[in-house]
Amino acid sequence: MKKINDVLRIGEAEEIFDSELAARYEIRKLPDGPRRAEFLAEHAADIRVVLTWGRPGVDADTIASLPNLEVIVNNGAGVDAIDLAAAKRRGIGVSNTPDVLSDAVADTALGLILMTLRGFGAADRYVRAGRWVSEGPFPYASDVSGLQVGILGLGRIGSAIATRLLGFDCAIAYHNRHRIDGSPHRYAESPVELAESVDVLVVATTGDARRLVDRAVLEALGPEGYLINIARGSVVDQDALVELLASGGLGGAGLDVFAEEPNVPAELVGLDNVVLFPHIGSATAGTRRSMALLAIRNLESYLSSGELVTPVLRPHR
Repeated sequence: MKKINDVLRIGEAEEIFDSELAARYEIRKLPDGPRRAEFLAEHAADIRVVLTWGRPGVDADTIASLPNLEVIVNNGAGVDAIDLAAAKRRGIGVSNTPDVLSDAVADTALGLILMTLRGFGAADRYVRAGRWVSEGPFPYASDVSGLQVGILGLGRIGSAIATRLLGFDCAIAYHNRHRIDGSPHRYAESPVELAESVDVLVVATTGDARRLVDRAVLEALGPEGYLINIARGSVVDQDALVELLASGGLGGAGLDVFAEEPNVPAELVGLDNVVLFPHIGSATAGTRRSMALLAIRNLESYLSSGELVTPVLRPHR
């Protein structure tokens, strides 16, 4: 195990990442509370690389406190917890872990669609509570095969979701910032136009698209429409979503992400037309190990060559 003094860990990592990293390196961690200021006063000038994952991330103040920071290596595809604008101003590189989690997240989206429209979770609870005996057959649900499905964000994950849905004979439409040349799927000019034309809207954008799915989009989806979110809770107006689900203004929702995780609005918990997951989109052992190894590859590549394997921002110093 090699000790590296110019690399700093920020945030709590999961066991798979910790074990892969600890097998290779000894790396200092930024302390919480009053010890943080002491650590920075003594070691801030030494730090060239930050390793991070999820929250609390790396904000502008943290970047400013590290005068010689060159790159931020993120163990995750989403970089919304990193202040990219502050990093770009300083010429600091940022990497993430794309591709290796696309299949797992796409599988999660498909699972949410099936569970939400077919009511599989509610049906399981129905049996467990003895209601099949006391109340008779479970109520009818909605078909999935042959639906019109809109994907908001047809990137790596969105494309993987589309591929799976083609097996259900679904017609796919999408909205991106720009039309994708050569895409076989119908393009909608806006999120509202997309929502108006589909039965199911799947949110697969990056986390920086804050409240892209606003009340107008949700109302366009309507009382027979379903929202599936495997992106970030911040992309959806959660207050409007809760209100429309409770009032019947939206047919249902399958949610893996929320605005203030791990807090889930209490109003959602009692609704049988809503499926709630604890942000498990990429949570398989194989996927998380692949993510950890790619993050470590980014670290090792930068330390040896000055280049990141999967850059979001390239370093310029």
